[in-house]
Amino acid sequence: MAGEPQDDCLFCKIAEGHVPATIVRETETTVAFRDINPQAPTHVLVIPKVHYENAAALAVAEPAIAADVLKEARSVAEDEKLDSYRIVFNTGAGAGQTVFHAHAHLLGGRGLQWPPG
Repeated sequence: MAGEPQDDCLFCKIAEGHVPATIVRETETTVAFRDINPQAPTHVLVIPKVHYENAAALAVAEPAIAADVLKEARSVAEDEKLDSYRIVFNTGAGAGQTVFHAHAHLLGGRGLQWPPG
């Protein structure tokens, strides 16, 4: 069922504390943790505790929690003392999404070129 934890989802397992991660922030609705394959000096994933396949599905089903993800990304950036940063939501395998649980990548700590890829 949409929004419910999925037994086969790595990020659901992290959110539930069943898989270890380097957590940097946690709220009632989100968890933020360091990416295990960082693409920048600061690379933190911010996930909702509810399970939706991608950010678009989350935004339609639970816009307040989608907003929480963005707010937490900003809070992590402040905690990390980032003056500039990028927030990325990949939607679908063709865009690079590899874990099908909505999540934001917060990247910073180096110059980030445009276009991104």
